Amino acid sequence: MTPPPERGRTLLLAVVAAVAISNNYAIQPALTEVARELGAPAPVIGLVPTAALTGCTAGFALLLPLVDRLPPHRLVAGQLTALAAALVLAASAPHVGILLAAYLAVGATASVAAQGSSIAGRHAPPGRRATAVAGVATGLSAGILLGRLAGGALADALGWRRMLLAFAALVLLCALAALRLLPRQRPPYRGGYLTTVASLPRLLRRHAALRRAVLCGGLWYFAFNLVWVALTLALGRPPYSLSPAAIGLYGLAGLLGFAALPLTGRLADRHTPGTVIAVSMLTAAAGTALLTTGLGSPPVTVLGLALFDAGCFAAQAANQSRVIGIDPDRGGSLSGVYLVLYFLVGALGTAAAAPLLDRFGWRGAALTATAVLLAAGLLGRTGALADGASGAHKDARVRR
Repeated sequence: MTPPPERGRTLLLAVVAAVAISNNYAIQPALTEVARELGAPAPVIGLVPTAALTGCTAGFALLLPLVDRLPPHRLVAGQLTALAAALVLAASAPHVGILLAAYLAVGATASVAAQGSSIAGRHAPPGRRATAVAGVATGLSAGILLGRLAGGALADALGWRRMLLAFAALVLLCALAALRLLPRQRPPYRGGYLTTVASLPRLLRRHAALRRAVLCGGLWYFAFNLVWVALTLALGRPPYSLSPAAIGLYGLAGLLGFAALPLTGRLADRHTPGTVIAVSMLTAAAGTALLTTGLGSPPVTVLGLALFDAGCFAAQAANQSRVIGIDPDRGGSLSGVYLVLYFLVGALGTAAAAPLLDRFGWRGAALTATAVLLAAGLLGRTGALADGASGAHKDARVRR
């Protein structure tokens, strides 16, 4: 069967990304029910999301480089089939040990969502790489934001085990579509798998643009986790003392963030990714500046969060486009290095949220995030100048 045109392929990869990554979050609303049925204490059942995140990070390092070696239709379909099998194992888990092992596998195979961005970027027509990457990033963001909502609704209606089986069936449908519709040509890179994985640290040493992208992206992901974790803690304490459901509604402010992603891709194709990153960071910093006024006005808080999320999501799409553009033939490996370090730096923001909130209050936490975002914007501007110089150098070589 003939593969779909570029827009159809990007749409399919966006759907795959949304469905795959949502499995890291769908079980979270049902964890209390899971703990009760399996007889597991709360601290132990709370390790399920940690297992998913750990597995996903391992998948970025060990599975994302396969994008450079295997045909997209086989790679994506195979990994989605493995994800469905892991979900079936989780749904049939007799005790929490099996459930944790299953969610390590769920997280690892759900990293296929990031593979979609590399595949879309590699096969995009000239001048449309950022648009394609942003399209897949839109699906990935939707899966992150809506996975808990869909999982909670299905768990209420079907029970948590049948909910996981329903997600497994949806994943298998995506696998069939990927097998039939994604490109079948093998990537040009021919390095062995172990050689490819062993070369990942060398990629970081070799490419200054990759180091700049890691630092810039790590800064805003640090700020992203800092703001959202500190916000959750602050709203749950006096004088607000909101319920978990009420706090969760603030997450809907992030819908603006992924709604802005398609526009981000078009802008990054017309301008340099570094320019888009710098503007996005100023937007995000404007959002955190609003949040420093306090959390007493929900409309102001929602507006601040919307600007903050929109800036961070837009910058991420532009940054991933820049990473893949360093060497499209090694886009999977480059993205693997980027995402592993991106998540590790972001984890520091999660760890810093409570201590900053306790010592400096909400305003201090928001001001810290604002400073970090401005630093990322400055670095993004430096990247814009470097991108422009690189483009001029390439043009000069073409003229010669």
